[in-house]
Amino acid sequence: MSTLKPAASETKAEDQEPSSAQMITFGCRLNSYESEIMRELSMKESPSGQTATIIVNTCAVTAEAERQARQAIRRARREHPEAHIIVTGCAAQIAPERYAEMEEVDRVLGNIEKLKAESYDPQGPRLQVTDIMDLKETAGHFLKDEPPLERFAGRSRAFLQVQNGCDHRCTFCIIPYGRGNSRSVPLGPILDQATRLVENGYQEIVLTGVDLTAYGADLPGTPSLGKTVERLLKALPDLARLRLSSIDVAEIDPVLERLILEDPRMMPYLHLSLQSGDDLILKRMKRRHNCAQVRAFCQKVMQERPEMVFGADFIAGFPTETDEMAANTLELVEACHIMHLHIFPYSDREGTPAAKMPTVPKPVRQQRASELRALGARLLRQEMETRCDQAQKEGRLASVLLERIVEADGVGRDESFLPVRLPNLQGTDIQSGALLSVRYEGVDQKDLIGHIEAIIR
Repeated sequence: MSTLKPAASETKAEDQEPSSAQMITFGCRLNSYESEIMRELSMKESPSGQTATIIVNTCAVTAEAERQARQAIRRARREHPEAHIIVTGCAAQIAPERYAEMEEVDRVLGNIEKLKAESYDPQGPRLQVTDIMDLKETAGHFLKDEPPLERFAGRSRAFLQVQNGCDHRCTFCIIPYGRGNSRSVPLGPILDQATRLVENGYQEIVLTGVDLTAYGADLPGTPSLGKTVERLLKALPDLARLRLSSIDVAEIDPVLERLILEDPRMMPYLHLSLQSGDDLILKRMKRRHNCAQVRAFCQKVMQERPEMVFGADFIAGFPTETDEMAANTLELVEACHIMHLHIFPYSDREGTPAAKMPTVPKPVRQQRASELRALGARLLRQEMETRCDQAQKEGRLASVLLERIVEADGVGRDESFLPVRLPNLQGTDIQSGALLSVRYEGVDQKDLIGHIEAIIR
């Protein structure tokens, strides 16, 4: 199963620069990373002053994600009737004809083609999609002569792709058919790009991939993800913070586990690809872990690094899921203190084995999803209150990466990825991307409230 971290309900139009393409990005952090590459490639191929370009980078993880993408395409055409609209991403890779048939669409690019500069030639073919399973190379855009990606418009943290594709075939997942088989980026290009990002002022890098913990199996010497992370941290002493986009507890190698437990630059937040908290459902999903492994891992990490916070993906109402099975998932979430939850009511994906299994009624799926979201919100609120109380009692300061300034207030994340609001930054010279030393003063409806004590860097 892909450890893709989807956010199919979120559509983000990035901050624009003069003559740049407008990006509308759905889905995972890998899609966000690739959107920045497409922005730069399209700028190189599209002369200044040419008709505006809108690129819709789609997600296929759920039917809802595809519905939202089609809705965004139609809205983009209404609002920008003269624009050149390009559709790409996993949904376009899996079903290119569906998007080529839309009258609003000028061009469809597959997941291979979207990372090639020539695909953005204004005179190029309307439909450019080849078989993703034929692809053997990851991140060709910076393995060749192209310089590493150096900036991420409107973002305070940088994404760095180290892996793509997935060799596993979970019964509900269509993503391997959009991303292909697992492919890893060698250490050299990873270090080159990470160095550029740090030199450009990024304090935090997030390593991304579809099945991140499968990293290295296809490379000479089969380096593990842990070994590669260890070398990256050693080579970049000026990198303040490193995160992993998503990991599978069944694939965590010993070196990676040691770094998670011991290295202070590995941020104490882990997003786990779990999908269910019931063993029978996990078997029917063809997942590689069981609930005992999840509990053992989370308990070990929380014991040795108490500041650790967990997030996870869950599918609510998977076919054959009973009330008791759903209750088991709720119990696992509470026992492991998983509070950043990405919840998806089960969505049939044509061509997957799960689509042929006995289904759970849609209202039941929605109800179970709501219960999981409510539990996650309660656990997150409790964690923020506990964190604030402890920090005040011990006089401890938090390290917060400032993400943006909204109506004069700063918004950021602490080491454990807890949301922090910093009131009244208007008139200061503090910029997004700064790493701040913060004293917690309270908790409101959704954030920790902090006061800046110092600028760390």
